[in-house]
Amino acid sequence: MDERDITLLKAISDLETGSPEKLHEETDIPVSTIHYRLNNLREAGVIENDLYDIDLESFGLGVTVVVEVLADYQGTYEEFGEKLLAVEGVTQAYFTMGETDFILIAHLTDREMVERLISDFEAIDEVERTYSTFVVSTLRDSHRVLQSYSLDTLVDELAEE
Repeated sequence: MDERDITLLKAISDLETGSPEKLHEETDIPVSTIHYRLNNLREAGVIENDLYDIDLESFGLGVTVVVEVLADYQGTYEEFGEKLLAVEGVTQAYFTMGETDFILIAHLTDREMVERLISDFEAIDEVERTYSTFVVSTLRDSHRVLQSYSLDTLVDELAEE
C-alpha cells in the first residue's frame, strides 16, 4: 500500500461511500485510478465487501450490552469461542488477556432479550462467570476504524516507501 491507497481508504471511511466520483471530489485522484486501485485493494483482501450500514437504534436493536466471560475450557480459545458466537445477538467477540477471557458485545431489543442472552452464556458448561455492562449512551460505534486517525498518521505508520 502506498500513500494514494491509504488516502482512498481514509476517504472511503470518512465519506462512508465507495463511490469513485465522490472519492475523486474528496481526493483529486482521477476516477480511472480510483477504479484501478479499488480493484487491486479488493483483490489483496484489504477491501472485503460493500455493506450498507444500519442504524441499530432505528431498526429496534438499541440496547447494547458488553459481557465479560470468565471460562474454564479445554482445547483452543477458537473452539470455545465458537460456542460463545453461537449465542444469538453477539455481534463482536474478543479473546483477551488478564482476568477476563472473552469480551462480547451484543445489540438487543429490550431487557428480556438481555436476560436471555446472559442465560444462554451461563448455560454453557465452561462459563464460570459473566459480568455484564449495559451501555447507557453510545459515544462512538464505528466499524470504520480509519475515521479515528488523521491521514498523516496513517501515511506515516503504514505507507511503504
